[in-house]
Amino acid sequence: MNEEIFRKIGSKLTLSQKIERRMEAAIREKKLPVGSRLPTERELCESFGVSRTALREALRRLSARGLIEITKGSGMKVTGLKLDDAIDNLNLYYDMQFDHNLIAQIIEVRRLFEPEIASLAAKQRNQNDLSDIQDNIELFKACNPDNIQLEADIDNKFHLLIAKATHNPIVQISMEPIYSLLPRMRNLVYANVEGEREITIEYHLKIFDAINKQNRKDASELMKEHLIRTMDIYKKYLSDSI
Repeated sequence: MNEEIFRKIGSKLTLSQKIERRMEAAIREKKLPVGSRLPTERELCESFGVSRTALREALRRLSARGLIEITKGSGMKVTGLKLDDAIDNLNLYYDMQFDHNLIAQIIEVRRLFEPEIASLAAKQRNQNDLSDIQDNIELFKACNPDNIQLEADIDNKFHLLIAKATHNPIVQISMEPIYSLLPRMRNLVYANVEGEREITIEYHLKIFDAINKQNRKDASELMKEHLIRTMDIYKKYLSDSI
């Protein structure tokens, strides 16, 4: 047992919080590597010098955060924070903060980053990425224009697939929570905008063609043009609704 990690807990702070923080720090520093088994509850209580109640509360919070896995009859092991867990937490944060200010901030972030994401996708994409993006465009074409929610979801997925085609998990972590709000934003803004469906499809096809040909410059420029047009529509909505 690692005595440095599982040493007695002081009494200045809540015991369960101190246990949680110490174990989280050990996981962050890889003193408790992903996949490693934790000592039993009894052993942990003795090592920390705490009650079972305080220990269980700390373990419950660590489990809820995705840092450990508790299996009845099999004990506990370190799982680490998964990519989906990080994205889900950001999704929740953005959902709770959703207002006109957040929409304006998202517009600015997309303008700054998405052209470069398209450029990187043109460099890194593989055949599976191309197939997924092409299928997405076909879904958009086939979608009933009256089904605004489905169309918004497909549009969102197009941008998410380009982010995934970079094969950089940091890009995905950063952008997926933003993309998760696009259907909600699109439903607010595009319901009464005529002709944008056809223009969107045209841009998606051009961006796909540039990514397919690994033309980084065109992929970036086309995404920038696409976003400038999109941002103008959003900004008009924001100014009209104030």
